[in-house]
Amino acid sequence: MNNNDEWQQCETKTFWGDVAANEHVVQIYDNDTMLLNTLADYASNGFHAGDAVVIIATGKHVTALNTRLKVRGLDLTPLIAAGQYIPLDADDTLAKFMINGTPDATKFVESMEAVMSRARKNGREVRAFGEMVALLWERGNAKATMELEELWNKFCATQRFSLFCAYPKNGFGHNADNSVMHICSAHSKVIQSNEKFPLHIHYKETRYKAVI
Repeated sequence: MNNNDEWQQCETKTFWGDVAANEHVVQIYDNDTMLLNTLADYASNGFHAGDAVVIIATGKHVTALNTRLKVRGLDLTPLIAAGQYIPLDADDTLAKFMINGTPDATKFVESMEAVMSRARKNGREVRAFGEMVALLWERGNAKATMELEELWNKFCATQRFSLFCAYPKNGFGHNADNSVMHICSAHSKVIQSNEKFPLHIHYKETRYKAVI
């Protein structure tokens, strides 16, 4: 996929702590457990750092994430009330800016700026997770998927927040290598799922440019 074939290993807390504002990270995951473990680390590390956490995911994943966060001792009610934790339904959020199967740039920015305004209260840094692209990809709308990834990249650059995306590996089907490379081209880091080392993240830097 690029000239850098070396995967780096890092403790999850260190990895997420070092992810810079406007970084766009992707995980191609084998199963929901892998995704949710990574996502729980991402969110809980954010809360402990005083960041706001925006989660745009399916209802199933939001519920499962909340359970994991509570097990880690986090009281989500005051975090939500303060706007430090903003869980949003991915389909409902998509509906705010999709027009005829295509993301409208203006409506997307308007929707996300409203969310960021809530999250940034009291000068908080923001980290976000987005599953909308995965839903578009699952539904066979590859063009809209890449358009939305590009809108996220532009938004990250102007708003300065870290963004984590994830796609299920079983959603790539035939010609998976080319499809995965195409998705990875829109991101700055790729996380490799690894059941053997659940307390570490394996990742590589990407040097692609997305072709839209």
